Amino acid sequence: MKGVLIGLITFGIIGIFHPIVIKSEYYFGVKIWPVFALVGIVCVALGLYIEDIFWSAIVSVVGFSSFWSILELFEQRERVRKGWFPKNPKKK
Repeated sequence: MKGVLIGLITFGIIGIFHPIVIKSEYYFGVKIWPVFALVGIVCVALGLYIEDIFWSAIVSVVGFSSFWSILELFEQRERVRKGWFPKNPKKK
């Protein structure tokens, strides 16, 4: 049962990171990638020290999703450049 719950929560985490990446690129551009890197490092490090396998897995999924979001930020910039997503007119 815990494995299924981990899978469901992982699905939710990925779903939450998708709009976070879109909004982050819209308001800050790709220059915000170090924030995602820091969150990823902290969460993965915490995942190594949390003894309960369930919570260790969840925190680690957040960490690796944060790392993946760095790549997605740069890909989102390209999607905006192609016109697939709106460009923030206030951003330089």
